[in-house]
Amino acid sequence: MDVSHILENLNDPQREAVTSEDKSLLVLAGAGSGKTRVLVHRIAWKVEAMGINPSSIIAVTFTNKAAREMQSRIQELLQSPGGDMWCGTFHGLAHRTLKRFYKEAGLISGFTILDSDDQLRIVKRLTKEAGLDDSAWPPKQIQWQINGWKDEGIRADDVSDNGDFYAQTVKGIYKHYEDACANDSLVDFAELLLRAYELVKSDKTVKEFFHNRFKAVLVDEFQDTNTIQYNWLKEIASDAATITAVGDDDQSIYGWRGAKVENISSFESSFEGSKVIRLEQNYRSTSVILGAANALIDNNQTRLGKNLWTDSLEGERITLYQAYNEQDEARFIAGVLQSWMEDGELYSDAGIVYRSNAQSRALEEALLRASIPYRIYGTGGQPAIDAIDAGTMTVDASAIPPALQWEVGASGIASTQLRSFDEEVASSTGTDQVCSLPVSCLCLRLLLCV
Repeated sequence: MDVSHILENLNDPQREAVTSEDKSLLVLAGAGSGKTRVLVHRIAWKVEAMGINPSSIIAVTFTNKAAREMQSRIQELLQSPGGDMWCGTFHGLAHRTLKRFYKEAGLISGFTILDSDDQLRIVKRLTKEAGLDDSAWPPKQIQWQINGWKDEGIRADDVSDNGDFYAQTVKGIYKHYEDACANDSLVDFAELLLRAYELVKSDKTVKEFFHNRFKAVLVDEFQDTNTIQYNWLKEIASDAATITAVGDDDQSIYGWRGAKVENISSFESSFEGSKVIRLEQNYRSTSVILGAANALIDNNQTRLGKNLWTDSLEGERITLYQAYNEQDEARFIAGVLQSWMEDGELYSDAGIVYRSNAQSRALEEALLRASIPYRIYGTGGQPAIDAIDAGTMTVDASAIPPALQWEVGASGIASTQLRSFDEEVASSTGTDQVCSLPVSCLCLRLLLCV
């Protein structure tokens, strides 16, 4: 079988990662280096070149959208359906496991999954029954703590309160919460992962199912895995299976929700004989942007290390403006946009990216004073200013044009790609407008304002 098409348009490190026969492989993929392409092509290589049945492959990622995209690209590359390959999110695959082995998991066949709001309602009821004042014992905070313990694989009986009154009290609520869920066969999102992990760890039949079936385990966005997800991966991977982890320790930004970037550094010790391949060629940003990002990220002394580079043009130099306050910052941005237009450019070729929705008001006021048309993207609500010109509207984040793609790394700098903006944004609005949306830093073209 001719498998050359799988390796077409791959650079040397990508090709090495795709064809590697190492039992455990860690791919350190920098921003814009084609990590999803490598994962998809590696799966295709295992099927066509190594003869592995697609049903013996399990691929894990973090969002349903990413899982659907991965499945679609695999099918396109193989020119056939993906068979019964397990491809989905951690939660989705945990749910699939519990549905298959519900008896072993101590559930009924029609167990109910609780969303975050349902879970909060139960916690509120339990805190009320315990006679706790919501102002002193916020249910949302208790919910967060319960989920945090679950993400660490800790049951209520295993919580070490060390005589701490707060921990003792929340531990009691956690125990009552576990009992309430068990009585009605309720499973929250964190429980999906914890129950699936406990099941494969303790039940011989379930472990044999995973070990006998899956010969290749692949995981995307490995830097975002938490304790329970990493432990689950180690349990489902048999001694005979290969495991491929693709991630970037420089892009670990979800520590606040339990992600453990340490999982990347411990991969080599968890899986002996691991090989590490670095994808360092960036296809998204200019060399100026990469140089700034590399210089900032290099200050992180705990990173495994890589140096992003590109053969693209050098690009515009970065301008740093130290503003006195948010109004000064907004005035400066409006002034840059006016100069941009005076040079014969289009508003629709410019974008303002800011850290939080709260910053939009000062920006909107400055744009209105300068008579600059704009459109707010991704706020999930109304613009900060109600009296906006008729050409301005708010749309859902899913409606952001493909031209707006960004990767945010540990440095806090977003590499922003604004290509064919006048074609994609202006065509959707019917006007020439500036696009404005929030992410983790404030960018205007190649302008950084702090």
